[in-house]
Amino acid sequence: MAVPPLALDTRLADLCQELGVDKGVASEAAALLEEGKDALLTPSSFGSKSPQDVESLCFAFVLYCAARLKGMKEESSRVRLWKILEGCNLNYDDFFKESQQFRSKIDQILRSRYGSDWEDQLELKQLQSLVNLLADASRFYRTAFTELFSSASTSKEPGSTTNSPEYFYFGWQLFLALRSKSSELFKDLVSCIHGLVAILAILLIHMPPRFRSFTIEGSSHLIKQTVRGVDLLASLCHNYHTSEDRLKEMMGKSHKAIEEFFSKKAVWASECKTETLDKIDTDGLMYFKDLLDKECFQSNLAKLEKLSTTTSWEGELDLKMFLFNNDNIVSAKNASGGPINTSYPKRVFETLASPTKTIKNMLTVPSSPASPINGGSVKIMQMTPVTSAMTTAKWFREVISSLPEKPSSKLEQFLLSCDTDLTSDITKRVSIVLEAIFPTKSSGDWGGSIGLNCTNAFDIAWAEARKLEASKLYYRVLEAICRSESLNTNVNNLTPLLSNERFHRCLIACSAELVLATHKTVIMMFPAVLESTGLTAFDLGKIIENFVRHEESLPRELKRHLNSLEEQLLESMVWEKGSSLYNSLVVARPSLAMEINRLGLLAEPMPSLDDIVTHQNIHPVDLPTTPSKKRAAGPDVDDNGDAKSPKRLCNESRNTSVNQNLQTPPPKQNQMLKAKWHPLQSTFASPTVNNPVGGNEKCAELGVNIFFSKILKLAAIRIRNLCERLRHVEQTERVYNIFKQILDQQTSLFFNRHIDQIILCSLYGVAKVSQLTLTFKEIVSNYKREQQCKPEVFRRVFVGSTNRNGALGSRHVDIIVFYNEVFVPAVKPFLVALIPCPDDKKSPNSQIPGSPKPSPFSNLPDMSPKKVSSSHNVYVSPLRQTKKDALLSPSSRSFYACIGESTHAYQSPSTDLAAINNRLNYTSRRINTRINFDVVSDSVVAGTLGQPNGGPASPDPAAAFSPLPKKGKPGPES
Repeated sequence: MAVPPLALDTRLADLCQELGVDKGVASEAAALLEEGKDALLTPSSFGSKSPQDVESLCFAFVLYCAARLKGMKEESSRVRLWKILEGCNLNYDDFFKESQQFRSKIDQILRSRYGSDWEDQLELKQLQSLVNLLADASRFYRTAFTELFSSASTSKEPGSTTNSPEYFYFGWQLFLALRSKSSELFKDLVSCIHGLVAILAILLIHMPPRFRSFTIEGSSHLIKQTVRGVDLLASLCHNYHTSEDRLKEMMGKSHKAIEEFFSKKAVWASECKTETLDKIDTDGLMYFKDLLDKECFQSNLAKLEKLSTTTSWEGELDLKMFLFNNDNIVSAKNASGGPINTSYPKRVFETLASPTKTIKNMLTVPSSPASPINGGSVKIMQMTPVTSAMTTAKWFREVISSLPEKPSSKLEQFLLSCDTDLTSDITKRVSIVLEAIFPTKSSGDWGGSIGLNCTNAFDIAWAEARKLEASKLYYRVLEAICRSESLNTNVNNLTPLLSNERFHRCLIACSAELVLATHKTVIMMFPAVLESTGLTAFDLGKIIENFVRHEESLPRELKRHLNSLEEQLLESMVWEKGSSLYNSLVVARPSLAMEINRLGLLAEPMPSLDDIVTHQNIHPVDLPTTPSKKRAAGPDVDDNGDAKSPKRLCNESRNTSVNQNLQTPPPKQNQMLKAKWHPLQSTFASPTVNNPVGGNEKCAELGVNIFFSKILKLAAIRIRNLCERLRHVEQTERVYNIFKQILDQQTSLFFNRHIDQIILCSLYGVAKVSQLTLTFKEIVSNYKREQQCKPEVFRRVFVGSTNRNGALGSRHVDIIVFYNEVFVPAVKPFLVALIPCPDDKKSPNSQIPGSPKPSPFSNLPDMSPKKVSSSHNVYVSPLRQTKKDALLSPSSRSFYACIGESTHAYQSPSTDLAAINNRLNYTSRRINTRINFDVVSDSVVAGTLGQPNGGPASPDPAAAFSPLPKKGKPGPES
């Protein structure tokens, strides 16, 4: 007799006992699982994980939540994330990826149990970023150590005849111990690499020369020479693009730490006579006697292992395992962790970056030999995350650091040429905004974003250095923009632009984001700069292209980062609730105002500088007084000297804006694709202000048209790539045209959604119309191979708001439910228009190929049952009139995901339709034969159910693609 499986709560209890979880935490995890199991364990329509994997991930998530949110007081005895994942046999990569889905599924439950700030308490975003950072750092250390010490094996081998693996491990443990003593210095990748290079220098000085992969004479590793020998630090800086000054500073910190760790006093290397220092310039180097000697090596290593243990939030990770199990922690695909996307296909990147490419070009670019259509993928030479960070940091040192800390004389001329001198306004704003981004003092409660409000989040010296880099870059680009605007407008008085608060904050935020992206910080990740500056994604999107155009020396990796950033903004962030895009849309497209107001999508007014100072507890000293409020005359200027909030204007005239121009005509194509250059003052002006170069056109219309043209450009690239993967390149333009019509005439479909969701549905709709044997599962499977794919795109699509226990929340469904419930009803006219009409020269009675033969009495109701099988007594009876009225017309039903398409992932239609098959048995005998719906097309099904007697063509050509009527809603495809 088979033993019944244990209950879900019993399996969780057994896991808690195995891990030694505290009883309070175990009971909390069980309660959380019981409350949220229906949502957590519901299989996704496109899930690729087994029920056992889903259960393990669910257990790990609820255990971590309970331990982190309920067991905070018992910090020392609390079960750690690395231990939970070990017990569940999971890696970090899978856990972080799936936890995003779990968090959104039970957000309301977590909010009610632990408060609205539960997500900040979990610190999963910091942990994921730290995992990526340590994975990158350990890969760098492993590679560099192997290069310098060729006889060293980087895997611990029992009984090894060499001590090199232990030296290798010692270096990593020394790095972790340094982090525990000065963790603020290691919260970004660039600082980590400087620390690791310092460790390598210490190992080179103390390890026996026989373990080196080179000899000092003619070494390709140590090429910097002085009259006294090899300049060790300068050579390492040359090899790994580190700053020599910063490396020397890190060496000094390392020496102090080693003295504290081992109670050893450092001596000047020049006073020591040892073979490890032979032919090395010892000027400025320190040496520790007996640091790696056999007699005390093991005791020193044991001390390091204890010192590297931390009880901080970083203690959730087993930092030692990164050295030997790196590939099991995070896949190479996700190793970078940051938004710098170095693996994006070169062809796609160049198309996006080039302002001369048109949408038509993108739709017809021939496939390269390695493109998906030919079974391969475009490959380019990739930089590692470490190489990318170090080379861009070097650009900041060599190009930006030498610039003045204040506006140059040329920039001051532009500021003096305004209606009033704006120099003091500029300098004070930079100080306030950058202090909000890189806090060096205890700050107030502002925004609740990670790292922005953490006291001592950054080392003060580090934060000051980053603020200086960002301010210098800001002044440099601002000057270049002023020169360009002055040249294009033939005026030196740029008051409308230079007095615009939003413009300056966007420019500062973009400069700070590049600094953060270069250093790859753990505690501040995009969109933190938006939250600290009071901007929205739509605001920042206005400056990115101009920033790249006006800083020609910007490294390629930073350009790619901005390109990747713009993609994130365009694909989803600008469509989120609270985006200032909606404030422009209510002016540019008044017909959308009612829906925007109903969903509550409008952005709040941008906080003033005084608000930032108050909330961030900033006390700037030695700065000019509050920025002047004198601005260019105009009715749309608020008390802060900034353009009035579009939301405020909308509220003042909401009734009239909704009632007037309800049927706004779509924008003209020449407006969508006109010249790239527009005066920045028009781009950043209040939405209701008339465009100074566009006649009666509002600035909102200009901004929306530019934004929509970028959306179309990005969509064209993604549609082409996806059609290539699916081997249906001939459908590219049709899918693009549907997408374009939706953006133009059904813009509300994009609200609170991702553009890829619209692309996937457009592609499937075109496939249905074109009678292609293409399922949603095939489309999603190929979409998963795209660079930008995120599981939530097809798993969670917004379809409206719900009210649960008095709390207003959002209702999300999978992509097929969204397609059937929302997409088809809205887009049906566009899809119908794609159905080919019979040739005018043909007989009016001609028939579309594949369509059923219509009844010769099509105008008369046929009330008799019809036999649909020659070998079975199966009939189709007409529906009652009450049910007929509830059905959609054939033209509507022809586009839906319908019968024969599996309701569960990776199951055959025959499995899902077992009940129907059983009813087809004409005797009580069990018949093993079942109908195979896998190969039945829509047209065949429709033909089977049509009239067999022939007759005139159906007046509705879409009837050829009508699905079988069935009870319940359609499900996803097999």
